[in-house]
Amino acid sequence: MNRTGTHRSLVALICGLLTLASTLAGAQSTYPSKPVRITYGYAAGGADGPGRLIAQRLTDVFGQSFIMDYRPGADGITGTDAVAKSAPDGYSLVYITAGHTLNTILHAKSIPYHPVRDFTQISLTGYGPQVMVINPKVPATDLKSFVAFAKANPNQLNFASSGTGGPTHLAGEMLKWAAGIDMVHVPYKGGGLAITDVIAGQVQMTVVGAPGVMGHIKAGKLRAIAVTTRTRATSLPDVPTVIEQGFPDYDVTAFYGIMGPAGLSPAIVARLNAEINKYLALPETRERYSVLGVEPAGTTPEQFTAHLVADLAKWGPVVKRAGISID
Repeated sequence: MNRTGTHRSLVALICGLLTLASTLAGAQSTYPSKPVRITYGYAAGGADGPGRLIAQRLTDVFGQSFIMDYRPGADGITGTDAVAKSAPDGYSLVYITAGHTLNTILHAKSIPYHPVRDFTQISLTGYGPQVMVINPKVPATDLKSFVAFAKANPNQLNFASSGTGGPTHLAGEMLKWAAGIDMVHVPYKGGGLAITDVIAGQVQMTVVGAPGVMGHIKAGKLRAIAVTTRTRATSLPDVPTVIEQGFPDYDVTAFYGIMGPAGLSPAIVARLNAEINKYLALPETRERYSVLGVEPAGTTPEQFTAHLVADLAKWGPVVKRAGISID
């Protein structure tokens, strides 16, 4: 290529880069220009509390409504799939829990999306324990006495979950396997509905993300008998872990995050990530999250992606060992 041709190519490349930069800057400065939907694939009242706080914060910052959109079904898959198939314009986001990666393992033959490739990761928003809670009328004060009661009454106890194959179902099945007890699984379309029936005494026990039960525990409507993480929860310091109560391999940590469909503009991702992380770093956010039983934890999009990949690798062997299959 002669010097003139080379010059023209460089000019074209520079113009292209300037156009891209202008486009990204424009997207960043004008977004959002209308309400944004944050889909949650379960019923209200489960682990959605931290998501509602973030939605309100983004509403305040951007001057446009960020609306939590509840779409329960297929253990979160229905609503999540709707976001995966949405236009990547920043107006359709999804608030996920640990069930997002578990679904890929448990519904391997039927799930309509890949949990990483079909989404744009924006940020993790927090971690937290799941909590084993029982109806206060059950004659048990901790996990050890609950296991003893279950062994004395095989198949007479029910445990509720937010849906077949979800993290609360898996946590319950892991307990059955680790403790050698028989309980009947009762799936619901969301953690909130499961919690309601435990309070009413229709089922005796559930394992659920801490945000959905903190208020009920403090009010005496539910009794917490264990937390599922390796260390005690700062929000429930008097509740021992499953490990402390004799089951050394038991560790189930819930996580929460926000994503959009694949192909979301880097400028929009950067802006949302920055505002979410600013909010998560505030002392008052830590205080409000603590009430819900969650530890705020913002990340870069790349760190969020790495977390999802690692979670997929972690749960595959666990599910296989527990013999749980949905498909």
